[in-house]
Amino acid sequence: QVQLVESGGGLVQPGGSLRLSCAASGTIFSINAMGWYRQAPGKQRELVARVATGGDTNYADSVKGRFTISRDDAKNTVYLQMNSLKPEDTAVYSCTMRLSRTAYVIANDYWGQGTQVTVSS
Repeated sequence: QVQLVESGGGLVQPGGSLRLSCAASGTIFSINAMGWYRQAPGKQRELVARVATGGDTNYADSVKGRFTISRDDAKNTVYLQMNSLKPEDTAVYSCTMRLSRTAYVIANDYWGQGTQVTVSS
C-alpha cells in the first residue's frame, strides 16, 4: 500500500506564511510528478502547483510569486511554501503524486487526505 500524509495546515492571519508537507510511504519504485490542489467551499478543485521529475514547476496564476513548490526525492516528500497568504487562499489543500510501486506497474495517481488552510484575521 501507498499512503500520502500531509501536514502543516492551520489558521494564519492575512499576510502570513505556512509550509505544507506531504510524505509518501509504502512500496514505491519511482515518483514522477508531484503536486498540490485545493478546494474551497462551493468551488471546484483547482491545481495550485506542480513539480515534475526534472524539477520543472508550474503554478496557478493566483499564487505565482507567493507560493513555492519543491520536492525531496530522497524523502518521497513534496512541500508547498505559502507566503503573503490571502483570505481567498482558504481551502482544503491536497497533495498528489504520480508514482509506480514496482518497475513492472504503470504509474498511478495517489492522493493525500487533505489539510485545512484558513486565512483569517
